[in-house]
Amino acid sequence: MREYNTTRWMSFKRGPYFTYLFLAIQIVVFILMELVGLTQGIYSGSEDVGILYQFGAMTHAAINIDGEIWRLVTPIFVHIGFFHLLLNSLGLYFVGRILEPLIGHARFFLVYMLSGIFGNLWSFAFGSDNAISAGASTSLFGIFAAFIILGQIYKYHPAIKYMSRNMTLLILMNLVMNLFDSGVDIMGHFGGALGGLLIMIIVGVPANKLGFNENIDKTKRLLSLVVFVLLSVGCLYKGFYG
Repeated sequence: MREYNTTRWMSFKRGPYFTYLFLAIQIVVFILMELVGLTQGIYSGSEDVGILYQFGAMTHAAINIDGEIWRLVTPIFVHIGFFHLLLNSLGLYFVGRILEPLIGHARFFLVYMLSGIFGNLWSFAFGSDNAISAGASTSLFGIFAAFIILGQIYKYHPAIKYMSRNMTLLILMNLVMNLFDSGVDIMGHFGGALGGLLIMIIVGVPANKLGFNENIDKTKRLLSLVVFVLLSVGCLYKGFYG
């Protein structure tokens, strides 16, 4: 009979798989953009507007006029230049490896993807009509904001409270700095953070995680779901008709 090492299996099971998957996707997309650029004689394909658009970057016209609604999703994995990719990849690697094992794979997937989409919706509704937007920042702000909610759930867990305070400060500092940088999609960042707060409330935390029985009241979770849906619909309406 084959025997398994329970400790190793549980450690393997808790691995941050979606964190690594998302990292792999955005790195592969970046490499493909650079290769396509080289075939066209462009040194940095990931900074070329045409190639960015080809790989799924978001513009207001592409969604509003051409109806390419899928561009609310694809920008999460498209980056403008190497340093943009590097910064977002480092953020995802360090924060994702903490958050995903803490809340579980399915919840992490939902927080990351829905925050990114919500941030792109916010950018579509309130951002510049002439800008081209791309990057995992909307999703990153979402997982940063998730720690704010975790800090409220695990009020007596010092490590999580510490992370919660740091993530709150990080979000506020970034949003303030974004005000002075016209090249940054502040609306996408704000929307991603707001989406992360709402989605983390909606999904809650696994039962008995960290030995605590605390979770979010079901009424608050339902209310957050209603707010998330209404704001999403409102952003779509504003983007198309506002």
